[in-house]
Order: sequence, then C-alpha cells, then structure tokens
Amino acid sequence: MAKKSTETTDRPKERAFLVGVEIRSEEHLLSLEDSLEELSLLADTAGLVVVGEATQRLDRPYANTYIGSGKVEEIKALVEDCLAEVVIFDNELSPRHLRELEKEFGTAVRIIDRTALILDIFALHANTREGALQVELAQYEYRLPRLTRAWTHLARQAGGGGGRSGSVGGVGLRGPGETQLEVDRREIGRRISNLKSELEKIRAHRSRYRANRRRSQIPVIALVGYTNAGKSTLLNRLSNAGVYVADQLFATLDPTTRRVELPGGQVVLFTDTVGFIQKLPTQLIAAFRATLEEIAEADLVLHIVDITHVNALAQWNAVQLTLKEIGADQIPALTVLNKIDRLPDPQAAMQVLQNFPDALAISALKGQGIDELLALVQKRLYEELLPISVRIPYTEGQLISLFHESGQVERIEHQRGSVMIDGSIPGRYITRYMPFIHSGDLEPEEE
Repeated sequence: MAKKSTETTDRPKERAFLVGVEIRSEEHLLSLEDSLEELSLLADTAGLVVVGEATQRLDRPYANTYIGSGKVEEIKALVEDCLAEVVIFDNELSPRHLRELEKEFGTAVRIIDRTALILDIFALHANTREGALQVELAQYEYRLPRLTRAWTHLARQAGGGGGRSGSVGGVGLRGPGETQLEVDRREIGRRISNLKSELEKIRAHRSRYRANRRRSQIPVIALVGYTNAGKSTLLNRLSNAGVYVADQLFATLDPTTRRVELPGGQVVLFTDTVGFIQKLPTQLIAAFRATLEEIAEADLVLHIVDITHVNALAQWNAVQLTLKEIGADQIPALTVLNKIDRLPDPQAAMQVLQNFPDALAISALKGQGIDELLALVQKRLYEELLPISVRIPYTEGQLISLFHESGQVERIEHQRGSVMIDGSIPGRYITRYMPFIHSGDLEPEEE
C-alpha cells in the first residue's frame, strides 16, 4: 500500500517520506500502521515534515534493497511528486541495504532508517557531557559499518553536545563534525575506544556514588516508561524538580534525581530516566549502560504508562522487554497509569487496571492519585516483606546480619563458604540481595 500526502505548502523544514515494512515472520509490538504513525512523531520531533508514506508486507527482506524492486520504483515516483528530500525506513537497514537504496534514489534524496533518526533526536536532547558522549558513541558505532563516500553528506557542520547542528534532512545525524566523519575506519575506531574509556570512568564514578547511597540506606525509586508517558511531569509533581516537560518524544534525556518525603516521614530518591520506545537501538542501550544501571540498581521501579494511548499495553510490553535486557526485570515494580485527566470518563481507567500487574491510576499533571501513589510506595518499601531465597558468602557478613535484623528468616543452612537463607525482607533492601538470589529449593552444596 502506498499513498501521497496532500501536503503541498512549502516549509522551511526538510520534507520526509516514510517507509514501513512488516516482516511476517517477526513478532511486532505495534501494527504496521501504528508503528509508522510513531515514526511520523519521531520525524516531527527531529524537525522534519512528513509529506508521504508507503508500506509493504513481506515474508523476508529483499537482499539488495530491503523492499521489492517494484516498490522501490513506486516510492521513487511518490518521492519525486512530494518533493521529499529524505526517505526514512521504519526498519533498521543493513549497510548493504543502505548502499543499494542510495544508488537507487540518487544523491538528491537521502536514505536513513529509524535507528539513525532516534540517534539524531538523542543528540538533540543530550544536554550534559555524559549524554553527549553516550550519543556520540552510539552514532559512531552505528556509522562505522556503514562508512562510505555517501556519508559525507552527514558532515556539513560541526555539532555534538546536544546543540542543533542541522536536521536529519540537512545533516543526517547530529554529533561529530565534518573532519571526524571523513576520517578512515581506523580513526573512527580510535575515537570509539576513547569514548568507551571516558564513559567507563563515568560508569565507575556512578558505581561509587551508588555505593555511598546504599550506605546511607536511602531507597531509590526509578521512574521508567515509554517516551512521553509523563515521567518528568510526575517527578515535577512529587518534588518541584523543574524538569523540562513537553508533549513530544524524548523531551528529556539526561537522568534527574530528587529527594521526596513519604507520608510516614521517610526520605526517598526518585530518579527520572530516559524514555523507552519500541525498536530502541541496541547502540543506545549499550552506550547508555551507565545511565540505565540507575534503573537496574533501584529499590523500586515505577512503570509510567500513558493510559490515553491506543497502544498503552503494547508500550508497556516494549518497556518490559528493555527492562529485561538491562537486567532490571526482577526489581519490585508498580505500574502507574497516568493522564487519567485526559479521559472523557476517568473512571474508565479503573476498568483497565486489571490488564496491568500491580497498577494504580493517577494524573501527574492534575495531582489526582498522588497521595495514594506515595502511600503505596511507602507500603512497598517499608511495610511489606518480600519472599526471597539467597546464597550469601560469609564475606558479606553485613547482608547476613541485615537479613536477621530487618527480615524474617524461615530457613537457614550454613554451608562451606556461604549461608543459604529462605525468608522475607523489606522491599527497600531487595536490590542488595539480587546478586545472591538462589532459585530452587535450599539444598547443600556438593562436596
């Protein structure tokens, strides 16, 4: 299926044509049409205007151009009619696909994919040195296998560090400047190595910071969710954090942590993290490892969901997949259905609560349900005991003592070098014991 937009008015923005492909053998969180609609929102966030789109369903991608030759010719005609300057594929293109498509469409039209578009948006919103380094690393790792003479169009201006050095249509990807993009593979490889080294230092610093935080025994609650679900709005509501909020994808990128007092007087830390999205580029997950570890080591995860979105459940599943990928799927979690103030009937949110585990409904913007949310957070962290089975080395004597002092020991078995404990502990301590989780019955170690 293909169609041409009725958009004909000249605009200063670059004109983009979208291509969505559904591979029947692959699993899809969103339908082809819904995924393409999301791609349109991404394009708008990147400063492009969408002037047309085309879709195709295939059993498998074509070896050369990903889509069939007939579809290529059809899109070329539509692109010419729409005066489009950039074609964006909703699927990640291999280096070969990219090269062949660039040959087909010629130098007047640029070809990029969803991954390149998301990297561009992240570069736009990276406002700290750490964020800029993470995005630059992800960009280089994406570009390296695709490095050809055709990529020189990406380097008309110097950029990086979150500044807007042109749009996808004009520059391709924000980030490294012209001289960096024209160096050979060895120079890019060296830059990747340097970036990884710098980010490893940041990761080590974060690790030391988290260790100090754990010693202070202040619980950490990570706010996670699909992009534009309302995490930053919720953090502002809870703490007057002043985090930038906008009705667009990836409005904020760099993590923000604020102290919040619970109803019982206990102080906790809420951390707002980067928004997730389906098909989140693996390069970004790897580059943002230090940031995402903030989630993996949280004491409680609040999964924020935009209840007004038609694909709310699919978005919830997309975030769950990413949490599993970063090793945060075992952390105690609450699902928070946000934006009930936008529903014609706010009570309708109650009917869908059963579709989500451990869920409650709120409006972060209007403050509805916030008191109930904080009370539930307090209950999970301080009042509920969670069952757990662990094998703790004797070298971790503090954890063994903590279990006896704050938890309930149901069964204990001393072994050579470690102790097996079956019992329950307060939710705020669960992440401390995660490295020592033992699955199955308590059995003695083999001699």
